[in-house]
Amino acid sequence: MEADFKESVFRIGNETDFANCALEVFRFQAENNRVYREYLSLLGVRAETVKSIEEIPFLPIEFFRNHQVISDNRPVQKVFESSGTAGTTTSRHYVSDLDLYEKSFTLAFKLFYGDPQEYFFAMLLPSYLERENSSLVYMADHLIRNSSDKRSSFYLDDHEKLLATLEEICAEKKKGILLGVSFALLDLAEKYSPDLGGITIVETGGMKGRRKEITREELHATLKTRFRTCAVHSEYGMTELLSQAWSKGEGIFRTPPWMRIRLREINDPLSVFDEPGITGGINIIDLANCNSCSFIATGDLGRLLPGGSFEVLGRFSASDLRGCNLLVD
Repeated sequence: MEADFKESVFRIGNETDFANCALEVFRFQAENNRVYREYLSLLGVRAETVKSIEEIPFLPIEFFRNHQVISDNRPVQKVFESSGTAGTTTSRHYVSDLDLYEKSFTLAFKLFYGDPQEYFFAMLLPSYLERENSSLVYMADHLIRNSSDKRSSFYLDDHEKLLATLEEICAEKKKGILLGVSFALLDLAEKYSPDLGGITIVETGGMKGRRKEITREELHATLKTRFRTCAVHSEYGMTELLSQAWSKGEGIFRTPPWMRIRLREINDPLSVFDEPGITGGINIIDLANCNSCSFIATGDLGRLLPGGSFEVLGRFSASDLRGCNLLVD
């Protein structure tokens, strides 16, 4: 069985639309996603008894390391793979419809920033660009190709050319985005300390073993000082998803209409809540991920804020994750 949720997912306009679409996607995945179906069975959950999104179980993200999590029988077009670290098993996301991914990140970018055609993009993604199957690189490349500015590119270690181009963009008062992995932005900031007040700085997180891990607050404080800018933006996405949340400063993220964040109790992975101000594990509903799994329990800690925004506070430790890992095992 195949399903095409492209139209309904991207037409969501209110909470009722979201709830109806989420239940439709859940029932489809409960029937057609073998891994998710077996997980529901282990929990004793029958899909026909689930009547609200509050009752939908979230699949631990660890399943993507050892299973093919997919919900339709069309040929796989692309396998995205997480970066991982030495000795760890990487996650793999089997994507049968790349158009869904492209539509999701393009529409979300337009919602938060406007038409990508109007921007210059400088992508600073070493370690990601060196891999063939990075979903972040796929998105970055697509944004570059949709820019009308021919200077948009991946810059890697060519800092002199990057800084000269950014200086041109500022002088032209053109919209410019420098999107980079945290350690690469820090390297640039500490080595050159350029004035990038006219450029939107977007960090994607992650030191990838290149530098000591620091908090987002420490990272942003350093980047704001060194780049002489008043705000550092952030992108929150992952290999296992087809959607991203974006922050325009202070580490406060917002989601597109087809994506929602819920939290789970730290000591009870099956207890989910929506109260603002309380720290919990981040669960994500990504309805664009309809041909894989749209309901994922991540390894991140977060806190909900009034109005549906949220903060990412860090990662679970191995002991914190044990509750979910027992279910995976």
